[in-house]
Amino acid sequence: MRLRLGSLTLDTATRQLLRGTSEVHLSPKAFDLLTLLVETRPRAVAKAELQNELWPDVFVSETNLAGLVAEIRKALDDDAQQPRFVRTAHRFGYAFCGSAQPTSPGVAVDPALVCWLLKDGRRVPLQPGENVLGRKPGRGISLDSHTVSRQHARITVAASGAVLEDLRSKNGTFVGKLRVNGPTTLADGDRIRLGSVVMYFRTASRSTTATWTEPTRSGRRAGSASQ
Repeated sequence: MRLRLGSLTLDTATRQLLRGTSEVHLSPKAFDLLTLLVETRPRAVAKAELQNELWPDVFVSETNLAGLVAEIRKALDDDAQQPRFVRTAHRFGYAFCGSAQPTSPGVAVDPALVCWLLKDGRRVPLQPGENVLGRKPGRGISLDSHTVSRQHARITVAASGAVLEDLRSKNGTFVGKLRVNGPTTLADGDRIRLGSVVMYFRTASRSTTATWTEPTRSGRRAGSASQ
């Protein structure tokens, strides 16, 4: 994801905050917090939720979170009293209140290519560019399971195909029986598992009618009805 935040650019793929071509320094936790607030905008996120995402299973005081917010505001040249980017929801948490516009014309994608996920017999379309999957993915694909992390994995669709990446999930991302430890190119029919949630990756040309269905528990396909 690459977004324009005023005069700066947030690039989550390279984990950089840029002013032109120069990097604006943010600590890893501050970068994670900024990304989280941007992806959940304009929702105000409770302090407890933020602390759980940034420091899972570790108790930290609210001053740690406040320090990260101050670091982000300094990097964005933001004012706590008249915020342009990070708003304080008093006695609750924080929210990203600024404009965040995608930069560049987007990812080049073969117009004849269609990609989707097949889950429980339902087709879930994949959009060109980044598709974040998780329990609370913001604007991505929502998966309702306690075994799935808030932002669990990402599928990037480009002209060269689709690539799956794990986003430091707690319960792992798998293609077949192999755990995803780095960018993994997906092939038509690949079985994907996020925590306990199973789905299948599908791709075809627009001129092709796909008749592939999910395998049954025995491993055989259930039939040839169009999906």
